[in-house]
Amino acid sequence: MKAAAPAPAAVLDGAGRRFAIAAGRYNHEITGRLVDGAIAALTEHGVGAGDVRVAWVPGSFELPLAAQRLAQAGGVSAVICVGCIIKGETNHDDLVAHAVAAGITQVALATGVPILFGVVSANDREQAMARAGGTVNRGREAALAALEMAAGGGR
Repeated sequence: MKAAAPAPAAVLDGAGRRFAIAAGRYNHEITGRLVDGAIAALTEHGVGAGDVRVAWVPGSFELPLAAQRLAQAGGVSAVICVGCIIKGETNHDDLVAHAVAAGITQVALATGVPILFGVVSANDREQAMARAGGTVNRGREAALAALEMAAGGGR
């Protein structure tokens, strides 16, 4: 059996591109780190400081509508959605996480603008913090995916 060919390298050049970040304010200690990670990744790859707009919304549930508004306003190569959903005593977190994921997908398909999912869904605050700059930063990862998609990824 033949080994699969290696995947081509991602194109991560953000020079001359503009991005928007829709960020949920709920669990701000975590979402602030996600925003910082996303901005750092974008600027490290040539995006100018003035070419990143951050739009804060109350929480993760509001991210799809914010992403839709940002995408429809035009002028952005991609929208990065960051938020944090932490499991509680009920299944409310599952309802919110499913709605957010489906909404973000719908916005991307309806607008044709890459809408990236950088929402942390964790069982507890410790897990959420680990995904917001502890061992990884989901905001940074979403920004790298945004750079690749803005350069024509998936074509």
